[in-house]
Amino acid sequence: MRHAEDTIAALATARGRAALAVLRVSGPEAVSVVNACFRGKDLTAVPSHTAHVGYLLAPDGAEIDQVVVTVFRAPHSATGEDVVEVSCHGGDFAPQLILESLLAHGARMAAPGEFTQRAFLNGKLDLAQAEAVADLIHAGSTLAHRVSLAHLQGRYSAGLARLREELLELCAYVELELDFAEEDVEFADRERLLHLLDESEATLSGLLDSYRLGVLLRDGVTVVIGGRPNAGKSTLLNALVGRERAIVSDVPGTTRDEIEAEAEIRGLRFRFVDTAGLRQTADAIEAEGVRRARRSIEAGDVLVYVYDLTRGLDAEEAAFLREIRHTRPALRVLVVGNKRDLVPGRIGPPEGLDGTFLPLSARDATSDAAALAPLVDALVAAVGDDLSRADASPVVMNQRHRAHLRRALDAVRAARRAFDAGASGDTLALDLRTALHELGAITGAVTTEDVLDQIFSRFCIGK
Repeated sequence: MRHAEDTIAALATARGRAALAVLRVSGPEAVSVVNACFRGKDLTAVPSHTAHVGYLLAPDGAEIDQVVVTVFRAPHSATGEDVVEVSCHGGDFAPQLILESLLAHGARMAAPGEFTQRAFLNGKLDLAQAEAVADLIHAGSTLAHRVSLAHLQGRYSAGLARLREELLELCAYVELELDFAEEDVEFADRERLLHLLDESEATLSGLLDSYRLGVLLRDGVTVVIGGRPNAGKSTLLNALVGRERAIVSDVPGTTRDEIEAEAEIRGLRFRFVDTAGLRQTADAIEAEGVRRARRSIEAGDVLVYVYDLTRGLDAEEAAFLREIRHTRPALRVLVVGNKRDLVPGRIGPPEGLDGTFLPLSARDATSDAAALAPLVDALVAAVGDDLSRADASPVVMNQRHRAHLRRALDAVRAARRAFDAGASGDTLALDLRTALHELGAITGAVTTEDVLDQIFSRFCIGK
């Protein structure tokens, strides 16, 4: 655990050219440290939540920059300590000189995540909310941002707290009965206990089920575009991302390495991977591209297999799709019959195809969103989760939380089995205590210094 009595300082904004940069100082001497190198008002005498214009000085008294200093006094600050934020001009030079002056006047450099860790230790955030800060910073889509913000606001923690309070109350009654075992007194309502165990199991199962969606929100959906050379894969990639990301050519084998591009669809981040055409080839470089294409398909969340409608889906391609269905049954496969504009009349799926079939013209889709709409709808459906859940209920995005929830669910199920078997109260109480411990570990009601240091060390400096 870092020394909480230290006053810490760090640059809170990214380095580089910008209009402004912000430095944060937190700790018992935050105001006096900044005041010692500030020419303007006496910061030790100003009230909380006030901003003051002046000059930040180097240790030798030379002016570094004109700044705006904002003072937040404990406990009404982000960390629960005295906090001072210094807003200066951006760039690499002035912010670094100011930081060096703050360190010279008594502050020490903050460790990664130390500001947020202090906020947790001082009761401004629970542990789940603190982790949501990092999730919010790294959110790569609208839905990921929305879920992270809800976690930061405490909605997720509030649900866990309610569940934990109810389990704690019943655990207390069960343990009280153990104290009065000789008097044969029952304090716990058996019917209510059974109902709560069932309800807890359903709640925990629902949270664990949300983890798949949480991973997709956090990491995005990887969509691999595969197929024969000249099937139109690169044209389709360009249509999906709305720009010319891949080179389009009539020459077979133009794409030899993976080309990646991202786009947000319905609030979810999709990462599209255009791969080399799948075919037997004597060209060593192209053969390596085919090998990488197969590897990408194995690792993807969705496969969009593109074939040329003017040529049809040949036997080798059909065999490849059957193989994929066998080796990766959970992989969502969308089969796109491309060059719809060159084939008149009604087009049905290839014979024996097991999966979603979509005839379209990738060329038309580059300029007509309506032509691409069926594929976009199919991609969202292929995610396999109701995206509205991200707004309606908590979504678990954190692997640590998932592990604790799994152990809590196992404990609740064990308690239910003990209850049904008429086991002694001490067995039931032990299982309930285990569930309580695991739920508390998520929000930080139960934790250790090693766990905290591990969690906050993954944050950036200045957060």
